[in-house]
Amino acid sequence: MMQHLRAVLLLLFGTLFLCCVLYPLTLWALGQTVFRSEADGSLLIGADEKPVGSRLIAQGFSGDEYFQPRPSATSPSAYNAMASGGSNLAANNPKLRGRVAQQLGTIVRYASPEGPGRGVLVGEDIEKWFQKENKRRGLTAEWASSNPSLIAGWATSSDPIGDYVKEWAQEHPDVLKAWKAKNPDSSDSKPEDLAPFFFDPSIADSFVNVHRGMWPCSIEVEKDGKKVKVIKPDNKGDDIRSIFFDMWLQDHPDAKLQSVPADLVMASGSGLDPHITLKNAHYQLHRVARAWSEKIGAKESLVRKEISDLLNQKQEAAFGGLTGVPLVNVLEVNLALSERMKRFPR
Repeated sequence: MMQHLRAVLLLLFGTLFLCCVLYPLTLWALGQTVFRSEADGSLLIGADEKPVGSRLIAQGFSGDEYFQPRPSATSPSAYNAMASGGSNLAANNPKLRGRVAQQLGTIVRYASPEGPGRGVLVGEDIEKWFQKENKRRGLTAEWASSNPSLIAGWATSSDPIGDYVKEWAQEHPDVLKAWKAKNPDSSDSKPEDLAPFFFDPSIADSFVNVHRGMWPCSIEVEKDGKKVKVIKPDNKGDDIRSIFFDMWLQDHPDAKLQSVPADLVMASGSGLDPHITLKNAHYQLHRVARAWSEKIGAKESLVRKEISDLLNQKQEAAFGGLTGVPLVNVLEVNLALSERMKRFPR
């Protein structure tokens, strides 16, 4: 009996030692000696010698002076490493067309002989068209009627928008009454359910009747020392440019626009892709160079050449360039860009 017990215990502790101590220790030692950077998360270090992110995971950047990564479809926030995944929208899904069109509205430019990213933004013309046509045609209601599959996504795209729709329904009884008439057995009025009634021109106190010629725009204001986004009726700004770009384009089929790199408006399968194509980076180059030129007070042409040289230095391709297109790591480039601009001659 004791002999069998000793054998079982020996096997138990031997297995525990091999699997729980020796094996992990061997992998850790191998990782720290041969693949240390990868084992530690491929971290990139900032100017203050502290990690600012991983070379393997994209992160958003604010400010025109920085290159922007691909869009992210992760939720509840973009570039959320705990929720890696794509949108899984098919090519014929109207939600995909709507999302891409809204991204194009703020970045697409008229064709220019000076090259990609150098033409005039169409956004200002979209605003003028919206201000003129909305009073005549009711573009806000027309958008809602033509894009029923996009209304729910718009109403849930951010907390301020969802709260605004719900508050509107509570403060304007005809909207809430119309929703209840269609949903007599439901007591929970969600923003995505209320949104169609919010835009319904047949309801006297719907948004489109109370604020004719306007759109519920997201505006940044300062509150308690912090910048927060609130929703207010307006007829200009990025919301107008993004939401109504597709309708503007259908009204202007002959407009000569620049082609936009696909990865500038299409999310990756993971939602975390840290790279963009070199073509994408060059499309953004004009905006980035102009912003840095104004920020540091240097000649724009010199700044553009410096940044272009940096992009060429940082470009990479799979298998040493044997396959694929040239790519740049956005976080890596932006870190190097900040350092170069600090030393750039004024």
